[in-house]
Amino acid sequence: MTNIEKNKFLIILIAPSGGGKTTIGRAILEQEADIEYSVSFTTRQPRSNEIDRVDYCFISQAEFRERIKNGDFLEHANVHGNLYGTSRSFIESRMNSGKHVLLDLDVQGAHQIMSKGVNAVTIFILPPSEKVLKERLNKRGTDTKDVIERRLTNAVSEIDQIGNFEYLVINDQLDKAIEDVIGIIRTEEKRIERLDNIKAKFYGG
Repeated sequence: MTNIEKNKFLIILIAPSGGGKTTIGRAILEQEADIEYSVSFTTRQPRSNEIDRVDYCFISQAEFRERIKNGDFLEHANVHGNLYGTSRSFIESRMNSGKHVLLDLDVQGAHQIMSKGVNAVTIFILPPSEKVLKERLNKRGTDTKDVIERRLTNAVSEIDQIGNFEYLVINDQLDKAIEDVIGIIRTEEKRIERLDNIKAKFYGG
C-alpha cells in the first residue's frame, strides 16, 4: 500500500453561542484518535476541578505578556480581567506529533487565527433556524433573559460573516452534524496540497 504522508492541520469550529460547536467538538475528540483539542492558555486561577494542561494551561500574567511579545498567540483576548490565548507553539507541537488540532471559537477569534496564515479548515456550525437557536439558549438555563437576547443579537452579526469561512454544517440532528464535520475533515485530508511525497511514495521512495 502506498503510504502518502498527510499534513496535519487546524480544525476551527465557529458558531454563535448555543450553536453546538462545543458539543460537536467533544464528540469528535471521543471518536477520532488522530484529533486533539487545542488547550487554551489563561492567566486566571484554576478552579478546584480543573487540571493544568488538560482544561487550560495556567500561566502568569508576565509569561502571557511575554508570549504576546514573542508572537506566540494566534489569538488572544481579555475576558473579565483574565487573559486567554491560543498558542502557536502548542498547536505546532501537537501537529508534529501526528495530530490534527481542533478549536471551537467565536467569529472574532477565528478571524484572528485565519489572518496568521495557519494551515486550517474553517467550519461554521449553524442551528436550522433562529427559533431553534433561541430554544436551545433558553433550555441551557445558564443565562438571564437579557444575556440570551444579547447572544441572539450577536448571532445576527456572526451569521452575516458565514461567507468568510469554508464550510457550513447545519446542526439540526446532532449525530448527523457530527458525521458531517468528520466527513469534511476526511475530505480535507485528501486535498492535493495537504499531501507530501506523492511521487516519491508512488515510485517506492
